[in-house]
Amino acid sequence: MSIQTASASVRKLAFIHTVSDLVSEFGALAKEHLPDWKPFAILDESLLRNTIERGSLCHLTKRRLAAYVWSAVDAGADAIVVTCSTLGPAVDAIAPLCPVPLFRIDEGMAKAAVEHGNRIGILATLSTTLVPTADLLRRQACEAGKNVVIDDVLVHGAFQFLADGNVGAHDAQIRRALEELSQKVDVIVFAQASMARAVQGMHHGLPVLTSPVLGIENVKRRLVAPKD
Repeated sequence: MSIQTASASVRKLAFIHTVSDLVSEFGALAKEHLPDWKPFAILDESLLRNTIERGSLCHLTKRRLAAYVWSAVDAGADAIVVTCSTLGPAVDAIAPLCPVPLFRIDEGMAKAAVEHGNRIGILATLSTTLVPTADLLRRQACEAGKNVVIDDVLVHGAFQFLADGNVGAHDAQIRRALEELSQKVDVIVFAQASMARAVQGMHHGLPVLTSPVLGIENVKRRLVAPKD
């Protein structure tokens, strides 16, 4: 009986991924920052691939994401994180209807960027992620009562290098774009979680923000915040 009671008290955190390499990364981050939560993953790379092929987020993909959200709820999730920034607008639409807390991974990064400065640079390797990231930054700035200027840059070809397994070429392209953009802005955000490792070990003259750690820290704050 005691074993069943302990098992029932464990809270579950579901991650919905569109990139397979992120499954283990976010599992480790959850264990580090939310040790009392048990993470599990749902992966469907076609959600992102179909969006890339269409060039925009369509209603069918939004509906399919909603199905995964409800599948996570049915699996016992007490909270859900969608780790694909391209799907951010769909998360915003689904969240008010979701019976458990539902998070987009880039929210924490956007909040931090607005706190760091008024000139914000965005680097992305997918065009489908630029608009959702810029919209989120403007919304966070509005909520904070700040005016921001956004300079966004698409790193052409980098995502294909990553898809082909050429991580070195992917990271090198991002670093070159980072050096150029850093001359124009106060802070830079990486629009996709898959870009974060490109700057590991680098020293920057300005803040460079990535979504994985900041996103999980934001989830932690939201989940442990006292309820009114």
